[in-house]
Amino acid sequence: MKVVTDIQPLRDQIKAWRMQGLSIAFVPTMGNLHDGHLALVKAAHQHADKVVVSIFINPMQFGLSEDIDNYPKTHEQDKAKLVNENTDLLFLPSSEVIYPKGYTETTFVEVPHISNLYCGKSRPGHFRGVATVVCKLFNLVQPDVACFGSKDYQQLQIIQTMVDDLSMPVKIVPVEIIREKSGLAMSSRNGYLTPEERQIAPQLYKNLQWLAEQIKTNKEYSALCQQTAERINQAGLTTDYISICHAYTLAEATPEDKKVVILASAFCGKARLIDNIPVDL
Repeated sequence: MKVVTDIQPLRDQIKAWRMQGLSIAFVPTMGNLHDGHLALVKAAHQHADKVVVSIFINPMQFGLSEDIDNYPKTHEQDKAKLVNENTDLLFLPSSEVIYPKGYTETTFVEVPHISNLYCGKSRPGHFRGVATVVCKLFNLVQPDVACFGSKDYQQLQIIQTMVDDLSMPVKIVPVEIIREKSGLAMSSRNGYLTPEERQIAPQLYKNLQWLAEQIKTNKEYSALCQQTAERINQAGLTTDYISICHAYTLAEATPEDKKVVILASAFCGKARLIDNIPVDL
């Protein structure tokens, strides 16, 4: 696996592959890799000749109250895992490489409307940071395909919208959520959970499963969401939001919608958990 930390060697390698007629799949990450990330790398191998992974802890997507300094950094373990997955190139840039003028002074990309809902409401500016860094990484890597986890459902829709709106020649491939045996969606932030909280955290998914069954026969969506939030809180978590949305626009679902997604977030100790379940009605 080749490791590059600067833009020019990255571009030189991409150019060399292109001259050989090779296709490129890309997996952007913030590191601290787990089986969910590795599932993205496996999927990337199915879609292209060469696989590029980036590890960059993006300061633009962290809020004022979110401690980026405490975000887990496990580069050596991450490199070993990526070698095991036959990754062709790891791009490991510093913040100065990505934001030479500083991330508060740089041009930004923002997808309107959808970025201000749900997680965007809880974390103002978060999706501006996501869209900006993904746009820049797409410009640097020039991939044919990019793989993203379905756990971050709203992020996935925002990136797809950005690609469509800006006519980017990148196919976005969603990859199914990888769950722990308990049902808890795998996330780097699960590392913040204490052993006791790990017993409670799976209640988020279990209650979303309950809600998914309810909406097949009951269209009182608002009341059901309220009921589910109460169930989640009684289980020992603190609900941030729970919503039944149109699967593509993420607008509040109507009884006429046939494809919906349940989006939810809850706090478990210091960890902010997110999860979702798509439902065909």
